[in-house]
Amino acid sequence: MKIAALTMVHRDHWALSRWYAHHAAHFGPENLFIVAHGADPLIQEICPKASVLTIARDGFDDFDKKRGAVLDGIHSGLSAVYDWVVRTDADELICYDPDQYGSLAEAIIGDHGAPVVTALGFDLVEMPGDAPIAEGPVFGQRRHIAFSGHYSKAVASRRAIDFSLHGVRVAARRLAGFPFEMPRGLFLAHLKYANTAALEDASKVRMQVGNSGGHGLPGAGWQAAEADSVAFKAVFADKPVLPWEKAEAKAHATLSIKPARLERHNVVKARALKLPFRTQIPPRFHGQG
Repeated sequence: MKIAALTMVHRDHWALSRWYAHHAAHFGPENLFIVAHGADPLIQEICPKASVLTIARDGFDDFDKKRGAVLDGIHSGLSAVYDWVVRTDADELICYDPDQYGSLAEAIIGDHGAPVVTALGFDLVEMPGDAPIAEGPVFGQRRHIAFSGHYSKAVASRRAIDFSLHGVRVAARRLAGFPFEMPRGLFLAHLKYANTAALEDASKVRMQVGNSGGHGLPGAGWQAAEADSVAFKAVFADKPVLPWEKAEAKAHATLSIKPARLERHNVVKARALKLPFRTQIPPRFHGQG
């Protein structure tokens, strides 16, 4: 069973280094594909055995639409030669519960038969008193998380399909019945808040794009990225802490059912619900990330 992983990046070098190291360990570095949005020789240094394609960074109009079109095209091509294609942002890692699966590939493939899998998402957060991030897996250095409907995304498909709005775009006639599969024990870890130093740099880039004055740009989360991060951390700190077993069960039970089926876009996706609790990753995850 051959699995490829695909992402697109501009700078965000720390997150990309973890994306590469983590997914290379599970799928093999030769099966990783990175689209560089703008020339950046550091990307090949960070990801020495991955395939890197550079596209021009010469404007931001319709940023998300064009980005999606590029990735959908590459995704389609990879689907012709791979059994599964994993696709995430560069600050997102697909991980699994080792108490439930023997490998990440096993967690993705499963026995469900669905053409697409959605992972239960969480934000991984640096807390006051945490040491600066060091080399090596992240989950042993950052433990505090909050499950998120927004980051519970479609992450892998066994055939060519357009990814859109954190879900997948399907034919209108298939919208009502398209299968929605969120395997228990498959997760998307969002690293945006896991490294404060890297977040400061990434926020500057997001604000540059969000405030560039064009049309079809990312929204308020990019236009005021620094303020958005401050607000997120304040809300996160106020959430009550539940044991992992209880928090994970509640999150999966809530988000694995009743997906949003958006008639306007013909998209099937997890509901973008905000869950009012946080938890900590168990030690058995610490070799991942």
